[in-house]
Amino acid sequence: MKKYFILLLTIVLFLPYNLSQACTIIVAGKKATTDGSVLVSHSDGGLDCRLRVIPRFTYKEGEKAPVYWGIQNIDQPLDEYGEIIGYIPQVRETYSYIHSALPHINEHQLCIGESTMSQRESMKFKRGEGDQIMTVEQAEIFALQRCSTAVEAVKLIGRLVEEYGFLPSCIDESECLAIADPNEVWLFEVFSVGKWQKDGGKPGAIWAAKRVPDDHVAMVPNWSTIKHIDTTQQNCMASPNYMQHAIDEGWYNPESNVPFHWQKTYSPIAREWATSRFWLFYSTWAPNYTQYPDRSLKSVYDGQNPYIQYVEDLDLYPFSVKPEKKMSYADIMDFQRSVFEGTIYDMTSDPDWYIIGKDGKAELSPLATPFPTMPMRKLLDINWRRNVARGGFGMVAQLRSWLPDAIGGIYWVYLDNEYVAPYVPIYAGVTEINPLYKTYNPDQYSEKSARWAYDFVDNLMYLKWQNAWKDVKPVRDSLESTTAKAMVELEAEAAKLYKRNPDKAKALLTEFVWNTMEAYVEEYKKLRNLLLVKYTNNKQGINF
Repeated sequence: MKKYFILLLTIVLFLPYNLSQACTIIVAGKKATTDGSVLVSHSDGGLDCRLRVIPRFTYKEGEKAPVYWGIQNIDQPLDEYGEIIGYIPQVRETYSYIHSALPHINEHQLCIGESTMSQRESMKFKRGEGDQIMTVEQAEIFALQRCSTAVEAVKLIGRLVEEYGFLPSCIDESECLAIADPNEVWLFEVFSVGKWQKDGGKPGAIWAAKRVPDDHVAMVPNWSTIKHIDTTQQNCMASPNYMQHAIDEGWYNPESNVPFHWQKTYSPIAREWATSRFWLFYSTWAPNYTQYPDRSLKSVYDGQNPYIQYVEDLDLYPFSVKPEKKMSYADIMDFQRSVFEGTIYDMTSDPDWYIIGKDGKAELSPLATPFPTMPMRKLLDINWRRNVARGGFGMVAQLRSWLPDAIGGIYWVYLDNEYVAPYVPIYAGVTEINPLYKTYNPDQYSEKSARWAYDFVDNLMYLKWQNAWKDVKPVRDSLESTTAKAMVELEAEAAKLYKRNPDKAKALLTEFVWNTMEAYVEEYKKLRNLLLVKYTNNKQGINF
């Protein structure tokens, strides 16, 4: 009884904030989507989920733009960006964009998603051991401020990390960016070069970028996906040292007659938290592309059986693929919410979640959750699996070439746990963000914070997860479907208004987004109250 008493204490308490540094990118070209939009997404975007619009700025000739360290720091005011560690030349005018820990979209529908990757140990270094100053989030900001197309952004970010040195800001690892506009999407990967010296005459990073074909989709699970590079083709770009660095380090011999393989050269041995997402995505969207491992769940013990857990070569998975059905923004939302249900990675399938029911047969405990906390996993001996859904904040962006940029770009954002929380749409043309989505302190609860409203519901579900999910899912789904229907009429009105008065059209979009955010939070406060009453411990039973 002591074991289960401790479990009850663990799950009813509010759970500590989990810093997510494991982002999933999904992209789709305009001929691979249901509506002809380009889709780009990013999940698990770091602690600072406070969204705010950074307006255009005009600068004087000769001014310098500061380069910051600590942009993702949640412990600073909205108008501060960390420690200044260098400067680059400023431009005459910058574009407006939406800022957060990892800024994503600007007024021209240029959008960037991010996923940290792994790199060889010898490529890593600590800040201060070299002259590098350009973090990936700082490079994203400069691109959104200065570029209007994906190709421009790829070239700018490549030049920035070469000239100023790529400085990892996530556990000394490499990075991938999905860089998209309404017409195309590129995957940009950058690796470190160790303790680089600016005056050494060599580039401060190794990078490569490939365009995703218009009729293809792709996914990045914290792992490199680029395999072969041909810079003579228009769909590929790379730093001048992309191969030479490997030759110098003895990782590649050009006389071997073996083609240079970017992914295998610069990445270490693949890990299951990456291969599981490769497998889930490609077996879902291109099931007939190849023979995939069978990871379907046939027994609650399958997740513990090493004989059915294949270790596959990453060449099994392509850089991108033509999907067997076209993808929508809602499809990406569903994938971002995946908890590997029905597979060997499903954490609710662990045998320790099963109890003996009144009829004497085993049944799933109402406490079973796809998000068991570390204390719960230790207590119940549950094997941790890396879900796609992880929490933090993230987005799915629709980029539509047939509409004015202010209306065409839709930035669907979730806060906290995307499995529990709703996605709210933000148009590229909004001029202000509701304070509910600008307010968050992980160390202090606030009734005026959307993040805390969703987190409250997420935590209360642990009182009786399986039952509470039946209360939460209908509310989440209804909010999203109702909003999507309202957006059809809104966009038609905004498009007509934009021809006469763009500013009034932007005001209309801003008002809609503002009110939608307000409505979402109010509904989740009602849901919070429902869960508190419905699953209070007074109704759970404290006796045997």
